[in-house]
Formats: sequence, structure tokens, C-alpha cells
Amino acid sequence: MNKITQLFNIKYPIIQGGMIWNSGYKLASAVSNAGGLGLIGAGSMYPEVLREHIQKCKKATDKPFGVNIPMLYPNIEEIMNIVVEEGVKIVFTSAGNPKTWTSFLKERGVTVVHVVSSSVFALKAQDAGVDAVVAEGFEAGGHNGREETTTMTLIPMVKEKIKIPLIAAGGIATGRGMLAAMILGADGVQVGSRFAASIESSSHNNFKETIVNTLEGGTQLTLKELAPVRLIKNKFYQDVQDLYQKCPSKEELVQLLGRARAKKGMFEGDLEEGELEIGQVAGLIHQILSVEEIIQQMIAEFETASKEKTTFEF
Repeated sequence: MNKITQLFNIKYPIIQGGMIWNSGYKLASAVSNAGGLGLIGAGSMYPEVLREHIQKCKKATDKPFGVNIPMLYPNIEEIMNIVVEEGVKIVFTSAGNPKTWTSFLKERGVTVVHVVSSSVFALKAQDAGVDAVVAEGFEAGGHNGREETTTMTLIPMVKEKIKIPLIAAGGIATGRGMLAAMILGADGVQVGSRFAASIESSSHNNFKETIVNTLEGGTQLTLKELAPVRLIKNKFYQDVQDLYQKCPSKEELVQLLGRARAKKGMFEGDLEEGELEIGQVAGLIHQILSVEEIIQQMIAEFETASKEKTTFEF
């Protein structure tokens, strides 16, 4: 056992990212049943929908699972109360100050992990009393840190600063990627894009097929004036770039973005007008597989790579 498997009482130090429109109870329970830690993504759920997914997840697995909660959520107090009422024991928080809810959750027996994009925020999370941090690099899909620090540099920088367990995220979809992150100092990994293209993901099959067909260079971080987000390059992405040519105001960007773009793209499968959030590692994802297959492939590759002995001559 390592720090992460011990903290969560799981078999493998693999955490499934709580991705909006992808991470319903089917994905979370499948990951937990396969030996990782599944997370229900609360960011795209109304409070009562979240309650329903938690209840269904409890029926679908007897293994530990958690909920990912962006703290900018408008119904945050109701969400936190539902998590406690339903007996969820693991919460990953993001997009906000960890001091706001960490004490509330820990006083009620919840293990708290906070997602950060820099060593400065990792230290703040540690000071707030979280049990672990996820350090997410610039390669990651969806909403991202403004610092644009890559995973390869971020992980050792955070490791140097904190004493609590460290989970690496951003650009990890294979066993070799997992091994690399752990050699750099991570105790475990959080995997998003690879699980978005799984059979159990709640996203539309059009989106899953698009992930598989996305090549190197097929994503870009944009909309930094609102909230930086990494997207697959499609018509909507090009509309954003065209608007940038006119030096738009923040209000004009908001107007173009409109409402429910991510739902339209990832959940409803509109590949033209929807927001298709995925990481750079999509270029390494070539098949839509079951969660069980994904995790077993990662572990097999991790173990093989760990045992390889390569001699370098200088």
C-alpha cells in the first residue's frame, strides 16, 4: 500500500477525475469496482440529481467513492449538506478557497482533497487542513489553471513544498504516464480524458468518438478572460478564435459562450456548436474501452515499465 491507496482504502492509486457531463454514478462505481477511486462530478448536476447519483452509486458498488465539487457552484451549501446527509466519505474540491469548506467536511468525518495548479495553492490547501492535493498540469482538459505550468514541472515543484500526499493530474492516460508521475514525486494519479472515452462515461458517444479521433495538437487552451478551458478544435472553438481577431470585450466573449455549451457538446453530442473539453493526452487514446480494461491496461503497463532495466551510456 502507498499513501493514496491507504488514504482511500483502494487497490490502485488511480483516481477518476470528476468531469462534468462525463462522471455520473455508472463511471464512478465502475472505477471503484475496478480498484481505483471513482468520483461523481457534481459540477453538472442540480442538487437533487447529485443526491440520486450518490444513492445509485452506493447500490452499484460497496467500494469507496467520492464526489468532486467545484466550489463556485451556486448551490454550494445545499450540495455540501447533501454529501454529508448521504454519508459520502471522500470529497474533492476545486475552483475555490479550500478554507471555506474543509473544516465543515472534516468535522463530519469526510476526507478532503483539493485540486490546485501551483505550489502556492498547494501550500494554501495544506494549511487549510486538506488530506491530500491534486496538482493538475496545463495539459489537462476542461477548466485549467492560469499559470500554464506543465505536469512534468508542476509535480516536483509541489512535492518540494508539501508534506501531505500528492496526486498528479494532467496528461496521464497510460501506465507509463502513471509511472513517470510517481517517479517525479506523486503518490498517485488522477485520470480524466482516458475515462471520458470509456463505455461507462455518461458523455455522448459522438464526443467519445471525437476523443479517439483527436490527434496531437487537436486541443487548445482558450477563453482565459473568463475561465481558461482546454477544448477540442471544432466550429465553436474557431468562432472564439475569429472573435479574438476583433479584440473582443469580456462581455462579447460571454455572449458568444452563451449557456450550456459544455452540455451541448459533451452530453448532447453537438460536435459543431458544443464545447468539447478534453486534454492533450487525447492523442494517445485510440479506443473506447470499459473501465475495467482501462485500469488493467494501465496497471499492466505500469508494472512492465517499472521492471524494465535500461542502460544509458554517456
